Amino acid sequence: MSARKVERESAARHPRETPDLFGHRETETALLDAYRSGRIPHAWLIGGAQGIGKATLAYRMARFVLAFRNPKSSQVQQAPTLRVDPADPVARQVAAGAHGGLLVLERGLNDRGVMRTVITVDETRETISFFGSTAAVDGWRVCIVDTVDELNPNAANALLKILEEPPQQSLFLLVSHAPSRVLPTILSRCRKLLLRPLETDDVVRAAAAATDIEADDPALAEAAAASEGSIGRALSLLGGDALKLQQRTAALLATLPSVDPRELHALGEALGTSDRVALAAFIDGIDRWMSERMRMGDANANLPRLARLAEVWEKIVRAARDTEAYNLERKPLVFSVFSMLADATR
Repeated sequence: MSARKVERESAARHPRETPDLFGHRETETALLDAYRSGRIPHAWLIGGAQGIGKATLAYRMARFVLAFRNPKSSQVQQAPTLRVDPADPVARQVAAGAHGGLLVLERGLNDRGVMRTVITVDETRETISFFGSTAAVDGWRVCIVDTVDELNPNAANALLKILEEPPQQSLFLLVSHAPSRVLPTILSRCRKLLLRPLETDDVVRAAAAATDIEADDPALAEAAAASEGSIGRALSLLGGDALKLQQRTAALLATLPSVDPRELHALGEALGTSDRVALAAFIDGIDRWMSERMRMGDANANLPRLARLAEVWEKIVRAARDTEAYNLERKPLVFSVFSMLADATR
């Protein structure tokens, strides 16, 4: 299957359907060892850059715990990894979103059928009934929050309440792209696992497995090389157009704080009106530039600029989510983003 065909069909598999994990062996072993001990912490924060396999690891752990309910069993004690055979009934139920022992908190659709920009308090309160009702299945109950960054303040407080008094045989797996911004009271109740970006070879293998693209496809190799260790980023760059758009964004960012308005108009036109891949590539380019500036600021101890950039990044993320959720015009977003960045870099 060609890279362009994959891009058109949006064929990447959801983490709940992904049986294999590429890289992250140390963090997987930490989870496995904790479960084997019989004294596993009830809440884990799995943090790291977007698209590197955090949710895949969370679902992998959930499947293992739900499939092997006794941590002292020989199956658990002798297991080399957390892998569960995709043919196992638990794996099939998790892939179908139909396992009674697994609750997933993620952004849902509102009454108008539009994707929400946050996880609401009402959705989060499902944990109370989930953990409090008569068990539909024996043994463990697992809650995956994907992502904890998207909880609104009331939802975060609702989650905190159940984390403070966790039920027996409960396991919370909180996925976060920005662990440092998670509510400190939630952080204090979690064991933290920070995942590093993947090696390029792992990105190639993971992206090939996620899409059925051939591992030796030149487009995949190019996208993986530019992905900075992120499977999600590599997938968004497949096909070449998104990669070119990201490079175009980087060229404009290099001219800050002075940017040619004509170039911004052209970039806005290139983003189209409803192309999610193009929008993701644009925001990803901003993210990469912002991360580099934050590292430079940290090295130079430029705390006021760091604070300004962090505040601007939060505004950009919110604006991008609204643009995608409500299918808004892309060009105003481009001008708004570069205006905020110009003010922050002067």
